[in-house]
Amino acid sequence: NIRSMHNVGAAFRLGDVFAIEKIYLCGITATPPHRAIHQVALGAEKTVNWAHLPTTTSCLAQLQAAGHTLLAIEQTPTAQDLRKFVPTPPPSRYALVFGNEVFGVAPEVLEQCASALEIPQYGTKQSLNVATSMGIVLWEFNKHLRSTR
Repeated sequence: NIRSMHNVGAAFRLGDVFAIEKIYLCGITATPPHRAIHQVALGAEKTVNWAHLPTTTSCLAQLQAAGHTLLAIEQTPTAQDLRKFVPTPPPSRYALVFGNEVFGVAPEVLEQCASALEIPQYGTKQSLNVATSMGIVLWEFNKHLRSTR
């Protein structure tokens, strides 16, 4: 349920940079082809596999059934510090769940996730743009997973 097409474009560009398997766009999230998405994705919307599903909960149910560990990127009382999380190397599979720009990850979606990861923040806002969060989390996963190969 990402509302900004620029954030969707950034997701595709990050997906290409870090060679992710697939992006799942859910609910109100805009889909390619669209000029605003392309403007930020710079063609990555054509190189990264993607699908659109009507709801996040149905998407996560499919991913969980396929063996993915579902991890929400959200500030919750039980969230684990992203810096302390070490992903298990492949063949483990993760689905990283990012939320709406205003409301974050919905409560019913959080319930489906195995856990939540939180990006440490030290300022007063305690809020990051979703595309910025994607970049930070993918970088951290990349550091761990690429260093084990």
